[in-house]
Amino acid sequence: MTFPAPIRLATFVLMLVAIAPSAPTIAQKLGSDGAPNPTASVIDQQTLLKQVPRVEGRIDIPDTKAAVLIQPAGRTWDYYHEVWLRWGGAIVILGVIVVLGAAYLIMGRLRISAGRSGRKILRFKAFERFSHWLTAVCFVVLGLTGLNITFGKILLLPLIGPEAFASVSEAAKYVHNFTSFAFVAGLILIAVIFFRDNLFEKVDAEWLKQGGGFIKSKHAPAGRFNPGEKLVYWLSVVAGVAVSASGFLLLFPFYATDIAGMQIAQVVHAVVAVLFIALIFGHIYIGTLGMEGAFEAMGTGEVDLNWAKEHHDLWLAQQLASEDRQAHPQPSVTAAE
Repeated sequence: MTFPAPIRLATFVLMLVAIAPSAPTIAQKLGSDGAPNPTASVIDQQTLLKQVPRVEGRIDIPDTKAAVLIQPAGRTWDYYHEVWLRWGGAIVILGVIVVLGAAYLIMGRLRISAGRSGRKILRFKAFERFSHWLTAVCFVVLGLTGLNITFGKILLLPLIGPEAFASVSEAAKYVHNFTSFAFVAGLILIAVIFFRDNLFEKVDAEWLKQGGGFIKSKHAPAGRFNPGEKLVYWLSVVAGVAVSASGFLLLFPFYATDIAGMQIAQVVHAVVAVLFIALIFGHIYIGTLGMEGAFEAMGTGEVDLNWAKEHHDLWLAQQLASEDRQAHPQPSVTAAE
C-alpha cells in the first residue's frame, strides 16, 4: 500500500520535529575529536554524591554496615584529617611553644625572691606523686604515638621510608591502645585525690587581683593550689574524660555508635588531644624552666620553705600550725572529782 505524497511529507516532518530535541544529547555523547564518548552525558560524581547521604548496595550477610559502598561525609572527614587537623594542630602546638619561648626570654625564670632557706616541707606524699607520674608518663606516650597518626606521614615517613614507618606506626598504635587504660586509671586517681584542694575559694579572687604571683611588687595569697593550678586541674580532668570516652569508642568500633558517630568521635578525640597537649606544655613549662623550685614538689615531694611562703602562704601556715600541734600537744583536761 502506497501513501500519497503529502502524507509521506507530513510524516517525514513530524519525525524531524520529534528527534530535534534529542540532537544536543547526541552531540554531548561525542568527544572533542568527534569520536563517541559514552561517559559524556553521565552525571558527574560530585552531583551524584550530593543527591543521597550515602550509596548503598544489597547484601545477604547480617552486618548492614557492609552495604555502604560510598559515604560522601567520609570525604569531608578525610579532608578534615588530612588538611584541617594537620594545619590546625601544627599552628596550636607550635604557637604555644613560641609563646612559652617568648615568655622565658622576656620574663626569665621566676626565682625565689628571698633565696632558699635550706628548710624543706612536705608538699606531696608518695602516692600523690605516683598518681601524677603515672598519668604524666602515659600522657607523653599517648601524645607521641597519637601525633604520629596525624603528622607521621609528612614528618617521619620521608626520613625512615615506608617499610620502617609501617612497622613503627603499627607498634605505636598498639602502644597507644594499651597505654590508654593506665592513663584512665591515673586520671581517676588524680581527679579523686586532688578534688577537694582544687575547689575554688574566695581567696582565689584576691590571687587574681594581685597578679597571680607574676608581679614582684605584689603578694598573691594562695592555699595548696592557686587558681592557675586549679584551672589546669579542671581542664585536664574534662579533657581527659573527653579523650578517654572518644578513644574507647574508637578502640571498640561500632559497639555503641555507627560510622557517622565514629567520625565524630575521631574529630573530638583529635581536637581535644591537640588542645590538651598545648595545655600540658604550659604546665610543664611552669613546673620546670618557668619557676625555680617548682619541679621539686613532684620530684622529691618536698619544697623549700621560702618557695612555699611566696607561692602558697596560706597552705604553708596550715602545715606549720599542724606540725606545731603535733610537736606540742595540748594537755588533756581531767574533770575534777
